[in-house]
Amino acid sequence: MKIAIVGAGYVGFSLAVLLSGEHEVMAFDVVPDKVDLINKRISPIQDDLIERWLTEKQLRLHATTKCAEAFRDAEYIIVSTPTNYDDQTNRFDTTSVEQTIAKASELNPTATIVIKSTVPVGFTEKMQAKYVGVKIIFSPEFLREGKALYDNLYPSRIIVGEKNEEAKRFGKLLQNVAQNKPKVLYMSSTEAEAVKLFANTYLALRIAYFNELDTYAELKNLDTMSIIEGISLDPRIGDYYNNPSFGYGGYCLPKDTKQLLANFVNVPQDLIGAIVKANQTRKHHIVEMIQKKKPRTVGVYRLTMKSASDNFRSSAIQDIIQELKKDCAEIIIYEPTLSIETFLDCKVENDLGLFCQQSDVIIANRVDKKLLDHKKKLYTRDLFERD
Repeated sequence: MKIAIVGAGYVGFSLAVLLSGEHEVMAFDVVPDKVDLINKRISPIQDDLIERWLTEKQLRLHATTKCAEAFRDAEYIIVSTPTNYDDQTNRFDTTSVEQTIAKASELNPTATIVIKSTVPVGFTEKMQAKYVGVKIIFSPEFLREGKALYDNLYPSRIIVGEKNEEAKRFGKLLQNVAQNKPKVLYMSSTEAEAVKLFANTYLALRIAYFNELDTYAELKNLDTMSIIEGISLDPRIGDYYNNPSFGYGGYCLPKDTKQLLANFVNVPQDLIGAIVKANQTRKHHIVEMIQKKKPRTVGVYRLTMKSASDNFRSSAIQDIIQELKKDCAEIIIYEPTLSIETFLDCKVENDLGLFCQQSDVIIANRVDKKLLDHKKKLYTRDLFERD
């Protein structure tokens, strides 16, 4: 079976690597550098397990910048292109998904198009109405950055947004390559879209909850860790996703919470809007706590959201940098993945020793052992030193 996968990000590439162990997979991306890396068996994303698979396993994986080559004879065309949230329209920008569907229906009308990109509730139904006769289904992904292949190997569940034969075949396809043989849930595409947005918004809620607990404890001079441990021993709450941070960020949570809120037009709600607002409140609090230290130079240790990630898109620390700049504090950034001299008009210093020496306060969303010698300068809310 030939499978085409559009987009070589976390979602698309991890799935391409997984499926290419048993099927012929053609990855399509518009960025030539990514395509070259894939064809040289070098991962374009940071994921240790993917890197091992690329060197250790026999994979039928190829990449191209030509969509006709990718789509030709493919039974499934999996779309995993970015859908950034547009604050002007209050919805995801689905342009890349729509363009891919249009091209796929033209070049290979018999293929089943599977949307993996996160889209507004009701989007797939609209596409099905527009492209009558073309098989289009939605199947959400639930992946962590840096552990995308592992999460595809051991998924908590597989959700397929259709109940027809093509959908069931695709569900079986994913179940067969998963090591834990998870349950497959079949539902309408609109319900599957809602599952994705509500799931991520719940995770954002949990982050916001423990962050607000930490804000309270910090201002009241209480031990946040003791409070969290006491709460988390309740099995209904659990000891996970409870490590305070500077706010939720990354590829999914900021945009998915906003999109879900936008989908609540004419539907009563208080909680969803509060989750979005709480994230901004948390970042304002972090800025105020840093400003109280009256530093001349603030050192920002890493822009990434997690220690095992190379992604800093929509990271909370970028908003904090912008707020601190208004206070006229000098800011320097330590980010080894950057090869430029400035970022957000701030100096980038990739010599860790010089970075620590020049900083009056070092702020870190997640603590690294490299910073343990500079604890007196360090400001973080990372209590458990985990993602």
